[in-house]
Amino acid sequence: MPVYKYRTFEEAERALWNFNPDEAYFKRVAELWAFADQLNSIVYPKGIFKFQNLEEANRQRYELELAHAKKVQTGGISTTRK
Repeated sequence: MPVYKYRTFEEAERALWNFNPDEAYFKRVAELWAFADQLNSIVYPKGIFKFQNLEEANRQRYELELAHAKKVQTGGISTTRK
């Protein structure tokens, strides 16, 4: 694997982008997301929920994700699936 040198952080950041993705790229991205889901999957409640506004919807999502993070942190749930 070659080593590249960049003059700026922006130049290095641009080098990470794939402007011509092929089928193999999309397969790797799908595998990455599947792996991330296996490492730390979160289960959202099923159904349709009504909210007064967007802030209320975001608050519920934040609370669900915070509760999940606290369970993971305290060892209350396994972060890997079997």
